[in-house]
Amino acid sequence: MEQGDLMKATPEPPTALSPHLTVTDEGLAMVTFDDPDRSANVLTEAVMRRFSEIIEEVHTGAEAGRIRGLLVVSGKPGSFIVGADVDAIAQVESPEEGAEAARLGQAIYLELERLPVPTLAAIDGPCMGGGTELALACRYRVASDHPRTRIGLPEVQLGILPAWGGTTRLPRLVGLQAALDLLLTGKRVDPKRALKMGLVEEVLPHQVFREVALDYLRQRVEEGKVPTGSRRGFTQRLLEDTAPGRRIVLSTAKRKVEERTGGHYPAPFRILEVLRKGLGRSVEKSLELEAHAAGELLASRVSKHLVHVFQLRERARKGTGVEGPAEPREVADMGILGAGTMGGGIAQLAAYHGLRVRIKDIEHGPVAEALQYAQGLFDRAVDKKRMDRREARAAMERISGGTEYTGFGQLDLVVEAVVERMDVKRQVLAEVEELAPEECVLTTNTSTLSIDEMAQALDRPGQFCGMHFFNPVHKMPLVEVIRGRETSDSAVATVYALALELGKVPVVVKDGPGFLVNRILAPYLNEAGHLLAEGASVKAVDAAATAFGLPMGPLRLVDEVGIDVARHAGEVLHDAFGERMIPSQPLVAIGETGRLGRKGGKGFYRYENGDDKGVDPDIYEVLGSAVPARRNDVDESEIRARLVLVMINEAARVLEEGIARSAADVDLAMIMGTGFPPFRGGLLKFADEIHPRTLVERLEGYEAALGPRFATAPLLRRLAREDRGFYGAFPAGEG
Repeated sequence: MEQGDLMKATPEPPTALSPHLTVTDEGLAMVTFDDPDRSANVLTEAVMRRFSEIIEEVHTGAEAGRIRGLLVVSGKPGSFIVGADVDAIAQVESPEEGAEAARLGQAIYLELERLPVPTLAAIDGPCMGGGTELALACRYRVASDHPRTRIGLPEVQLGILPAWGGTTRLPRLVGLQAALDLLLTGKRVDPKRALKMGLVEEVLPHQVFREVALDYLRQRVEEGKVPTGSRRGFTQRLLEDTAPGRRIVLSTAKRKVEERTGGHYPAPFRILEVLRKGLGRSVEKSLELEAHAAGELLASRVSKHLVHVFQLRERARKGTGVEGPAEPREVADMGILGAGTMGGGIAQLAAYHGLRVRIKDIEHGPVAEALQYAQGLFDRAVDKKRMDRREARAAMERISGGTEYTGFGQLDLVVEAVVERMDVKRQVLAEVEELAPEECVLTTNTSTLSIDEMAQALDRPGQFCGMHFFNPVHKMPLVEVIRGRETSDSAVATVYALALELGKVPVVVKDGPGFLVNRILAPYLNEAGHLLAEGASVKAVDAAATAFGLPMGPLRLVDEVGIDVARHAGEVLHDAFGERMIPSQPLVAIGETGRLGRKGGKGFYRYENGDDKGVDPDIYEVLGSAVPARRNDVDESEIRARLVLVMINEAARVLEEGIARSAADVDLAMIMGTGFPPFRGGLLKFADEIHPRTLVERLEGYEAALGPRFATAPLLRRLAREDRGFYGAFPAGEG
């Protein structure tokens, strides 16, 4: 049966109306979500009110015997419903307003749930947030086997909870423990996992999905109800369906949330509270608990900040990296110059996303190391169920390597990742330019060296830019796209689009020492050294940073980056910026010991078989005269203020010099590249909330006490005089 044959009784409504209702001759209704103004279906207030009207129509038709079942589908191939309108979420100002918005959605979904006919959500492609809650309110759910099909409730990542019934219905369907895994993390599950956990009843072929889904609904109408939800054993039901068992599960989950979040994110705790009070009670009472918690979370500062970060990411995802029109070149074949761990990481990432990759090094050893490292990453992806063994084997076959430039004449893009020496980089880039096609884009993965100086060795500098991955490549989301003076829009757009294709977050920056992230991190790491020189302990310095919300302290970060790498970067920035970037004595001292940090087993911390064993008890003896003989108590707020102030001050210089185009770019790069706490909205969002006048006062005090490294950036002084913030002075533009 063709899809067109299904819609004989009711003509198609105007496509501008979304959702719209059609009914077949046999009384099967179909609600189709298909927003003509968006690439994906979003549940705006207008859409939800229209959906409410349709539910009322279906209810009337069902009571009259004209409608026997309801199918909910998307008119967008490979995309179901991506959730509620985030812009509307951002506009909620009060708890009362937020709770009322939650109740509106709950009421509509309750009416859907109470329809007197079988209801089926047919999920093809991403199904998130309010879309998942809609599916939960249906009696049945089926998913397509499309590679993009994922089901999730990511509200916790916006600092809120699923408040249109998701927090209430999900544990009742799949069980408490399985529900917590989704509710507390925002995790998305694929169709196989959704079927196994009881979230969907069937997985159907994408090619004929709508037809087969309609057949499934027809079966339910004709054959009656079938069981839905998880198939739990006696022990699991005892643990999840009794008050003592639920207390054990929820208290264990609370401890894990505290460890993971440090208590900075209220949403997961409110989810646990709703579950503690709501499970075992009626759906209606649980929904009211949801609405009340949602209202308070929606109006909270943490949620506002997380929504802001989401909007930064969406802007980057929809951008091109350039302000005008530029057509990115499609990249299918990619070369990597320089093997080892970094080359292997980039190769694995590219092959994982379907690209063919050729690695080239001057020796076979590093090539073998890169291939082995890539294979290890694929093995880990299989272990974590992110791909099956066949997919991993096929991806690994897309990577080849050797000591010759074999295949480089057919490449679309090359990433140079050799040793951080200007002469070597210029040489290999010039060599590959002679061999690569004229339209091939050349990039460098340098973290410190000048793009413009490298470009001088090339005949086609317009086809060259930086593509700075952060280590480890498979984990760190940021890619700095570094534009040189002669880099073309086309080259930038190509690298930007490739970064998006690889699942990364690209931020375009101008050439300059340290570019953006390392430039701002340098004074932060250096200030940690100055604090050690004043007698603060390694533990106290790092604890102050993690208490602020950073994923690790500055001294542990030095170990992670590598003491040798950090030392080289410090020297480059000192040469560029002079006195205010003079390396602190403790960082100089540890650099002279030969310690390498985690990769060498010792730095500020000790490591055994890759495991962190805490601060090295010998570290102060190792640092010698660079630190006092005894530790001094330095107040945590003092440590935190100094560490954060130097970053804000350097970020002001970065903007003033045009290294970054907007405050939003600075914040996105710092969040994605360093883990700056998203719940604070970003470094410059945080600075704006403090206000430039206060920042100038604090910096002036520290400059008087500690010297010129705290000299206030001219831009910051200007913003203080003009009573403006960074976001007002440097708004995000196009691209």
